[in-house]
Parts: sequence; structure tokens; C-alpha cells
Amino acid sequence: MFDLFREISQTLRNNKLRTALTGFAVAWGIFMLIILLGMSRGVYNNFNSFASADNANTMGVWGGWTSKAYKGYKEGRSIGLKDSDLPKIMQSDRRRISSAQGSIVLDSANISTATDYITDAMYGRYPDEVRYAKLRMAYGRFLNQPDMDMKRKVVVISRQNARILFGDESKAVGQYVKAMSLAWQVIGVYDHDWERGSYVPYTTAMMLNGNDGRLSEIMVRITDVHTIEEGEDVEQSVKTALAAAHEFSPDDRSAIHIWNRFNNYLSNMQATGILNIAIWIIGLLTMLSGIVGVSNIMFVSVRERTHEIGIRRAIGAKPRSILLQIVTESVAITTLFGYIGIVMGTIVTGLVAKLTEGTDFLKDPTVNISIAVQVTIVLIIAGALAGLFPAIKATKVKPVEALRDE
Repeated sequence: MFDLFREISQTLRNNKLRTALTGFAVAWGIFMLIILLGMSRGVYNNFNSFASADNANTMGVWGGWTSKAYKGYKEGRSIGLKDSDLPKIMQSDRRRISSAQGSIVLDSANISTATDYITDAMYGRYPDEVRYAKLRMAYGRFLNQPDMDMKRKVVVISRQNARILFGDESKAVGQYVKAMSLAWQVIGVYDHDWERGSYVPYTTAMMLNGNDGRLSEIMVRITDVHTIEEGEDVEQSVKTALAAAHEFSPDDRSAIHIWNRFNNYLSNMQATGILNIAIWIIGLLTMLSGIVGVSNIMFVSVRERTHEIGIRRAIGAKPRSILLQIVTESVAITTLFGYIGIVMGTIVTGLVAKLTEGTDFLKDPTVNISIAVQVTIVLIIAGALAGLFPAIKATKVKPVEALRDE
């Protein structure tokens, strides 16, 4: 094995310029592949930060305006969602709808303390909103079931708003703010990338709305749904249930509006997968010029060493040992310069990650272990293929003819 590596090293030294130029092509191809894969990963990470597996299995439902006459009603009728719609949605597909929760958006309110005030929306939500909205609790807690049952006047505010109202967000929990002519106790301070609204118990918001049952939105949680077709079936079940409850045509597209996050998530995942495949194809094509160069080097190397190969064959060297030497040389050249490309690509993606930190386009476009392993496997396979055909040619050299070669 030591002799094999010594021969490879000697071959590289004897053809420095040719090896360097070919190696540059390999390194450049791998460098571009790493950059493209890093950008793809950044886009994928950014998408996942907005659409996690938790909130992907949801459908948002809003009221709209009818566009068709139906059962004596004229078109243009307003369709408002109600609390009584929730059990009807649940009954429409018990197997695949796990829950239906109402949401109330109160009018933008002045939320004030003795020192300052803000104007922001107040949302009436359920306790599990903290998980689905991906809120990170910085201080205190989020809403819980006792808050709902007792219709408590408690509020969870954002870290930015807490800083404005109290100067120090860590001192906000337990304090009171005034909103909608009522005193609200702050029970928690949350952190989020873009959300700034305040959260109050759903039942309390319903009470403030006069207990008329009007909802701003219905959030439908779905389960055991795996395909776009199944997601569309659940969506149609929700439409049919609401059409019967509010007496509008089931095929009226503007009577209600449904944002099917599950189907949107699957579509985006498919698009991301296609993007990743396209990037691999582009990167491999870019690397192809370097691989062809390595193959040419090995062909020339075989031609220059014909006499040597003839001597080795004459003294009993097996074709397999000749094949192994040529292929190993090819893999060594490809891997050596390929890793230079990997290192440079990793450095550049790291710099890009620093420059794009906090932006809405890329998130952590760096190369992880998985990508490095994949590229390493590609390098080994490419190097083996590049040396395979020259190696096959070397094994076909006849000892007598090779010894005559000058």
C-alpha cells in the first residue's frame, strides 16, 4: 500500500502543471456544488421556519361574500363565521379533523400603563396557540385552561411591547395594563420573529364581543392526512358543512375562504425537492469538466507508462493490480482537489450565513455533515469512473508489445 501511494505521489510531481489545471477544474466544480447546495439548504431552512410540521396540519377558515344566488338568497350576501359552526365542522369528518377552534380578533386597542401606551391587536385564542404559533415564552406563562374556564382578564404580550410599556420586559409579569376600559394582568411575555400582538383567553374575548358567537377565524386541525388529494377532501368536507349551516352553494368559491396550509406545505416541499435535484444536476454537470480532465490525465499516464506496465505484466503482475493502481490514482487526484473545493465552499457558505443572518431569504445556508458525506461519496464514485476506462486500457496492454514501446 505504501508503494502504491508513493507511485501516485511521483505521478503528481512529474506532471505538476497538467495535474494542477485539471485539479482546479475538479475543485471549482465541487466548490460550485457546495455553494449551490448551501443556498438550497438556506431556502429550505427558511421555509421550515415559517411552516413547521405542527402548524402545517391546519386550515384557516374566514367568512366571505356569496357570488351565487341560492335557495332564494341573492348573491352578495355576507357570510360570517360563528361559534356554533365548530361542532358542525368536527362532525363533517371525525376521522381526519382532530379539532376546530375559533379565533377572535378584537379591534386594535390602546394598551396603556401609567408611563406609556401602544396600539395593537388583541387576539382571543386557545392555550395551544403557543405551540402552533411557535411563540417562545421569555417570562411567565401562556394562557391555560383555568384562564378559559374562569374568563380571566389576563394578557400575554410581546417582548417588544413589554419593553415599551414597562421599560424592562423582565418586570412585566404580574403588572397590570389598561385596554378596552378594563384592567388586564400580564401573565407572560413572549418572543417571536415577527408577531407583536397580545393574546387573551378566547372565552374572555367572546364575552367582550357580547357573546354573539361571531368569530374572526376558525382554525381546523387535521390528522392522518398524507397527500394533497386527502387534504382537498377534508377541505371540501369543511366547505360542505359550512354551506349547509349558512345556506350558500357548496361550489361558491367566494362565500368562505380556506387557507389549506397542509396542501401548501406539501406543494412547497415538492418544489424544494425539485430545486434540490436541479442543483445537484447543475453541480454535477459543472464538475463533469474536471472529471473528464482527470480521465484524460490517466489516459496520458497509461500511455507514458506503457513500458513500465509491460515489465510489471512480464514479471507476473496481475491485471487486477494494474487496474487497482490506475483507479486509485484517479480517486486520489479527484478527492484531493475535491476536498479543496469543499473547504473553500464551506468557508464561503459560512460567510454568506453571517451576512444573511436575520434576513427573510436565507437561514443558515451552511454545509452540514450530511451534505459533506454525500459530496465525498460523489467524489469517490466520480474518481473511480474517471480512472476506470484508462485502467481497463492498461490491463489490455500485452507484455511483449509494451516492452517494445519506447
